[in-house]
Amino acid sequence: MARILRDVGPCRYRVHRAGPPFAYLAAAIVHQQLAGAAAATIHRRFCALAGRRHPRAEDVARLSDAELRGAGLSRQKVGYLRDLVARVQDGLPLGRLGRLSDEAAIEALSAVKGVGRWTAEMYLMFRLGRPDVLPVGDLGIRRAMQKAWRRRELPDPDWMRGAAEPWRPYRSVACWYLWQSLDVRTPG
Repeated sequence: MARILRDVGPCRYRVHRAGPPFAYLAAAIVHQQLAGAAAATIHRRFCALAGRRHPRAEDVARLSDAELRGAGLSRQKVGYLRDLVARVQDGLPLGRLGRLSDEAAIEALSAVKGVGRWTAEMYLMFRLGRPDVLPVGDLGIRRAMQKAWRRRELPDPDWMRGAAEPWRPYRSVACWYLWQSLDVRTPG
């Protein structure tokens, strides 16, 4: 890690608190499995359709599936957004996630269709600013650790947890450095 810290330079890890939590999660769903430019275009259309820069659950609820599809969202993502809206309306505590433990917040977020553990971990890191998250399922982190430790194979989660133990309680920052070591844009 010392070499990576030296090569990457000063830490520019940032927490993104702009807009409400719903808008952040909706953007995460919109951006899933899309290249940067395509995701940004579809997200801009989605926000324009919702009528605001940071859409709220009620904004999305009033839109038809056809309107959302017209903005470029797949049927699957429309379903994910519908599930997010329903769960928020049913009491998903987005405003209180910051008071939950990491695992409790991940569990609450992962209940939403289309929001898996990785998306929940990115939310903890880049929205809530949790300092000690290690997303062992992230391909970029796995590749960076493989490269840094000169391993032939991608490391498995147990090995990663052991190797990252000395980084506690700042594993989120270490992950930022690992992504930068690959010159990868951070997921947040």
